Amino acid sequence: MTTAIPSTIPHGRTARRLEWPHLPPAVRARIEEHCGSPVTSAASQGGGFTPGFASVLTCEDGSRHFVKAASSAAQRMFAESYREEARKLRELPDGVPAPRLLWSEDGDWVVLGLEYVAARPPQRPWRADDLAACLDALETVATVLTPVPPALGLDSFADDFGTWPAYWDHVRATRDLPHADEAAALAAGFAEVVGGDTLVHTDVRDDNVLLTTDGRALFCDWNWPCAGADWLDSLIMLIGPRGDGLDVSAVIAERPLLRDVPPDHVDRVLAVICGYFLKSADDPVPPTSPHIRDAQRWQGDVVWDWLCERRGWGR
Repeated sequence: MTTAIPSTIPHGRTARRLEWPHLPPAVRARIEEHCGSPVTSAASQGGGFTPGFASVLTCEDGSRHFVKAASSAAQRMFAESYREEARKLRELPDGVPAPRLLWSEDGDWVVLGLEYVAARPPQRPWRADDLAACLDALETVATVLTPVPPALGLDSFADDFGTWPAYWDHVRATRDLPHADEAAALAAGFAEVVGGDTLVHTDVRDDNVLLTTDGRALFCDWNWPCAGADWLDSLIMLIGPRGDGLDVSAVIAERPLLRDVPPDHVDRVLAVICGYFLKSADDPVPPTSPHIRDAQRWQGDVVWDWLCERRGWGR
């Protein structure tokens, strides 16, 4: 039985976000124009690690809207992320399990109006039924988004993550991990096994998932997808559940996108992800995201423990 790795991360309460009163009056007015009714309440979404505005707005007419916003001047990096998300969402075909983009603005503020969905995040610790819904949805993603829609113009997974193997230089210099050299060698060969023409979300985790009342999973935050093998998102999806104690080996053995992937291919991807998380955990803590390094450290520890188990390495 897989042992859970303890965590003190306050799931669902990791973000420090702009609130509705923080938005300039002109921006609030434009949002209300799009909504078609004055906003009477705003519930900020506490998951994630970015400081941009992300709230469910309830209007005077009873309608609900999910709106994201970031200042192009004061939050340039996050505004660019929202800008890219809007561009990607406009190109996603019907059938992709994701809330629809209804409108967007791009100027002094980047603002996105997305379909409101009555839903909840996966429970933590992860439950098998929530994970199964997510993996079912990722199989739909792989079907609908293979090949990648040409208008998206995505880079490959190998190119987007090409710098990650070098993070093992930092890890080996700062941590006394047995088998670190072997892990670094695995990571160095990841590009050989991740090729493909499926859109890979790359950031599938509990705070980017909505579980609807009828049991479907929808994925949010389509900011930085790339093109790669159809099994990559399903593997990445298992990190949190594995850390929470679920038997992901059994899951891999039964899921159609994962069961026939050569074990060495899985290990190479786990190794490159592990190096990224362990290195990033040592970066300075940004004031707008106080929990991000703890979350990265936990994920790095989870993937390291998982990789050691798969390779038969002593911890």
